[in-house]
Amino acid sequence: MLMNSAQKSKKNDSSFPKQLNSLINYSEGGILSKVLHSAPNSNITLFCMAAGTELGEHTSTKEGTVHVLEGRGAFVLEGREIVMLPGVLIRLPKNAVHSLKAAENTAFLLTLWI
Repeated sequence: MLMNSAQKSKKNDSSFPKQLNSLINYSEGGILSKVLHSAPNSNITLFCMAAGTELGEHTSTKEGTVHVLEGRGAFVLEGREIVMLPGVLIRLPKNAVHSLKAAENTAFLLTLWI
């Protein structure tokens, strides 16, 4: 079945591939998140943290990864500080206590799975 471009774009609104750079957007003094994929066993969320913002200590019931796309910050994982720089990939064990602080505008992908 052939579809015109309007039909294709409507049908593929949440499909891949995604151009991540075009999705990065910062809110002054805030944190934005955009769910890129959601399924019963996994999800992928883009986080954009404005400079100076932070997420206090928390845990996740799922295992995952944090892939830093741009910016600079600190990710504290069970007491160990990891510098967040573009290209850094952090493994996040299930139920691990962690926190984040953006020293400058920082974007990352959070991927979680069961």
